[in-house]
Parts: sequence; structure tokens; C-alpha cells
Amino acid sequence: MRTPILAANWKMHKTVAEAEEFLNAFLPSLPADGEPEVVICPPYTALAPVVELCKGGPVRVAAQNMHEERSGAYTGEVSAPMLLELGVQGVVLGHSERRKLFGETDEALARKVPAALAAGLEPILCVGEDEGQRDADETAAILTRQIDADLADVPGEDLERVVIAYEPVWAIGTGRTASPEQAQEAAALIRERLAARDSSAAERVRILYGGSVKPENASELMRQPDADGALVGGASLEAQDFAAIVRAAGSE
Repeated sequence: MRTPILAANWKMHKTVAEAEEFLNAFLPSLPADGEPEVVICPPYTALAPVVELCKGGPVRVAAQNMHEERSGAYTGEVSAPMLLELGVQGVVLGHSERRKLFGETDEALARKVPAALAAGLEPILCVGEDEGQRDADETAAILTRQIDADLADVPGEDLERVVIAYEPVWAIGTGRTASPEQAQEAAALIRERLAARDSSAAERVRILYGGSVKPENASELMRQPDADGALVGGASLEAQDFAAIVRAAGSE
């Protein structure tokens, strides 16, 4: 059985004070059995205080991006050793906003994912198609290209250490949500593609859905056989809403 993951991607939201307020309200609501796994992805400035508040508890902390090099002349970037020093345990890579707004390429991700794994960070690799690509029936081709390229230098036996988040770009921040059937179809395609590399690892890889996940639709989305949780954006900014999504995942 794959343990579900609920990851809260706060994007460029929450000061340190706001992050502390959120966690003080959210942490007491967590299930006692520690399932599903919960990951908080705050902005860089809030990483250290969030790690401190979550220390000793079931919640893990992930960054929203990292550079593949350990150090160097890369103004504005943050490396894996810097994240590890803070107690960070994972990192989101390839989010659609990073790809679209900041020009992040599959070639860059092919370097970042192995670098995260080598450092001991759990990568949450985001893949997904935009509205034009879906309308042109290119979803399978886009997902195949991204999975193949971004994981090209990850050995088959290490694939299970990567979390994959399927995020249809047309459903992020738009209020539109992929149907449960669409989410399952994409997740199954991703797992099938991974199985071509290593069938055993593919069965253990956790695949999340991301795209306008809300308390009202979380349970149905995560009921799909290949869905192992969610990468939650806007609904993760309110402690009550994110707690409801966590409870929905725990009931499946």
C-alpha cells in the first residue's frame, strides 16, 4: 500500500508570522495515526520557523525549488545543502509556474531531480499539460516527454524515491478541476511510463493530483486507484480548508 501524501504549496504567500499562525491552528487537527503524510511547502523566508514548529511531529517540510549545484555564482538561488541545514526534507521541482513564468526546462529538471536525490531530499516532480495541449489531445505526449526527460538520469531503482505530481495547468488557479476520470487516466499513464523503466518501482511511486483541489472534491479525486494524494495550492492557505482535505485523504 502506498501511503497518501498531502502537500501544501503556499507559493509566494505567508510571512513568518502568518506561517506560525497557520501551523498553530492546523497542527492540532492532524490525525493521531500520522496518515496521510503531510508536507508543508512554505516560501524560503519561512522555511526555518516552519521546520522548528513541525519538529518532532508528523509534518515534513519541503522547499518550492532548488538549484542543482551545491554552491556557485548563482545569484538568487538556493542549494540542497542550504535546505538540509535548515532541516528541510523535500523539494518541489518543475511546478508549472516555474516552467511557464521562469523558463524552467526539462533539461534543467533532469539535473535537479538527481541532485535532490543525491542530497537526500525527496523531490516532488510536477508534470502536466496546458489547456491548448489538452484540447489538441496532446496530454499523453506531453506527460511522456516530461517523465522521460526529467527522470532520464535517475536510475530505475531510485524511481520510487520520487513523488510525481500531475497538475493539469488548465486547472491551476482557474477554479476548473480535472474530473476524477481525467485525473486517474493521467496518473495511470504516468505509472505505466515509469513501469517501462522499472515495474516494481512504478508500483511504489506515489502520484499526486494538483489543480484546484478543495475540501469539496478532495475525497472523490483521491479515491482513484492511481491517485496517492494531492499537491494543494490555494486551499492550503487556510488551516481549516487544508485540514478538511487531510481528513478526506485519511478516510479513503
